[in-house]
Formats: sequence, structure tokens, C-alpha cells
Amino acid sequence: MLEDWLVEFLAAIGKFFIHPLLFLFVIVTFLHGYSRLKKERKSFHTSVQDVFEEMRFTYSKGILAGLIVSVLFMLIGLSLPFGFVVLLAIVTGILGFMINARWLSPVYTIGFTAILAVVFQQLSSGSAASFFIDLEKINFAAVALFLSVIMIAEGIIIFRTAHLKTSPVLKRSSRGLSIGNHIANRTWMLPLFFLVPGGSLSSQLSWWPMLTLNGDSFMIFCIPFFLGFSQRIQGSLPEESIKATAKRVASLGIVMLIIAAASIWYTPLAFAVIIAAFIGREVITIKQRINDHSAAFFFSKRDKGLLILGILPQSPAEKLQLKVGELITKINGIQVKTVAEFYEALQKNRAFCKLEVIDLKGEIRFEQRALYDGEHHELGILFVADEKKWETETNLVEMQHSNEQVL
Repeated sequence: MLEDWLVEFLAAIGKFFIHPLLFLFVIVTFLHGYSRLKKERKSFHTSVQDVFEEMRFTYSKGILAGLIVSVLFMLIGLSLPFGFVVLLAIVTGILGFMINARWLSPVYTIGFTAILAVVFQQLSSGSAASFFIDLEKINFAAVALFLSVIMIAEGIIIFRTAHLKTSPVLKRSSRGLSIGNHIANRTWMLPLFFLVPGGSLSSQLSWWPMLTLNGDSFMIFCIPFFLGFSQRIQGSLPEESIKATAKRVASLGIVMLIIAAASIWYTPLAFAVIIAAFIGREVITIKQRINDHSAAFFFSKRDKGLLILGILPQSPAEKLQLKVGELITKINGIQVKTVAEFYEALQKNRAFCKLEVIDLKGEIRFEQRALYDGEHHELGILFVADEKKWETETNLVEMQHSNEQVL
């Protein structure tokens, strides 16, 4: 028996590495990285991370969560028909090419797959039945449990990793002022193991090893399941806003799990889980946007000091352990309020710099470091750009001209 399980697991792992989604999302994550790169260069004429950052993030940050969820699925004996797994891969692949990664939330990938499964069941055409094998045998209570558990995992993953290396960009406020935003457009790959009932697969996929449990044939499947999350932050620190959203998502998942467990005895509750998950996830997104837009701009010019909007990797600023959201008030003993003043003060001593910084707790600390060739003119810090007088006047003239045309 142990030998059969081992063979099954090895076969599942082998198929995992040739799954189309595994390679399709190499393209998807590259496109996300390229889109981010263009926005950063438009704002700062440089990029914060290279174009492959999204790819590295996607294929490393979700592995542990996927294995933990897989153990849970195997312990409770969660099984999904082969046809549902194929349909889920197709839906995920289509949604993956949306620029906004939020469409890869399990609410949408699993939810849309469940809706399509119902539609295909009603059609029950010969071609669909042969392609989506055993789809008519789907247990929607199992789908509801699958969705709920993945939603909880989504909340935890967002909480732990989505705030890391967010992308800073500049935009114009309604008053024409330059303000900073941070964008988190993240995807994660989770390796998921679960059981697929054998049934008709025994004849159609005779080459795949099967397990026999209580007289029924099963095979172990391992798929690359992709999660997505996207959020723009302008009214607070990225970590604060993202973690607040993560807690709401995990809480929604826990509520859905309770209802999904009840659907084992009353199947219609499974559809209630799918619908409520759709609505709840949209409410969370809308609430976050309202809260963010109602707050004062966090990354904007300050009366005292310069607020750090971003830090370039491997730069002197990173080695000085400066953080996004901290306020630089003095450099080399000189008070600074503009970017021009910052660089002028930096030039006062080409071999050494000393910074007075107000940290995220509002406490003052000092950082100092020797500067080497090529470092004296910059530290690798991104600020909100200074508003030039002529730019402000031009914006006012354009606004007045626009108002005259309207009148």
C-alpha cells in the first residue's frame, strides 16, 4: 500500500512539472514585470526592481502555503473530478492575462469554474463530456470547501508577503500636485495535491497509476494553482493597508468555511458560499478603495523634511537601513525640505554623509556612512518630485482655459 502511494506521489510530481500553467505564467509574470518597469521609468527615469522580480516572487513565495494546504486536503480526502481540474486550468489561464492580478483571486478562478461546470452539466454535449471527464460527478460541497480553504490561505499569504517590494509610482492629484503611490500587483504559485476519482479515467488514462480506497479508484493530482492580488495605496503605508485587506480576506474565508462545512449535509449552501464569496470579496475591494481615497495623501510633500517614497536595491540607502515612509530632516547637519536641497547638502561632504531621520514610530535616529566613488551624488532614494513654479503656473493657466471653454 505504501509503495502504491509513493508511486502516485512521484507520478503527480512529474506531471506537475509539465503542466501548461507552470510555463504560461512565466509569460504572465514577465508581462506584469514589464508593465511595472514602464510605470517606474515614467515616474523616476529608472526602475526599482528588474523585469524578472515578479517571476521570482511568484515561483517562490507560495510553495510552503501550497504544501500545507495540500496536507490538509489529503487528510480530509478532498477530491475533485478530472474535468473540473481541466476547466479550472483553462479559466486560470484566461484570467491570468488580465493586467490586474486581482482576477486571480480564488473567488474568481474557482467561482467562475464552478459556474461553468453547472453550465456544461446542463449542456451535457458529447464533445464537452469527453473533454471534461467526469464533470457531471462534481460534488459542489467539495468545491465550496476547496474555495474556502484557499481563501484563508490567500489572506495569510497576502498578509505575509504582498507588502514586500511594492512598486512606487508618481501621479497627479486633482489639484495638479505630484503625489506618490505604491502598487502591489502580485501572483503566487501554490503546488496543490488532492485526489481525483478514477471512474472512467481508468480506461481513458490507463497509463496513470491508481489507488484503491474503500473499493473506489483514485489518483493523486498535483497542479500549479495561481493566486493573485492587486492594490494601489496612496493614503497610508503599503504594509498597513495591505495587511488590513489580508485580515478581511482571511476572515471572509473562515466564515465561508463554516457554511461550506454545513453544505456537506445541505448542498444548496455550497452555491451560497460561491455567491457570498463573490460579493464579500468585492465589498472588501471597494471598502479598501474608499478608505484609501478618503485619507489624506501619505506620500506627498511635507513641511519638514523629505518623505522616502522608494529605495533602490543594493544602494547606499538600503545599506543605511532606510525604510519607505521615513522622513529625512537633515543631511550633513543641513535642514532639507526639497530634493534640490537634499542633493546640495549631500555634496557638502563627498566622502561621508550623516542623516537625521524620523522613523515610522515618529522617533528621531541618526544614520551615517562613508561614501565611495560614484555614490557621492546619490543614495538610491526616490522622493516625490519638487513642484516647479513654472509647472504650477502652467497647470493653473490650462485649468482656467479649460473652464473658459466649458463656459
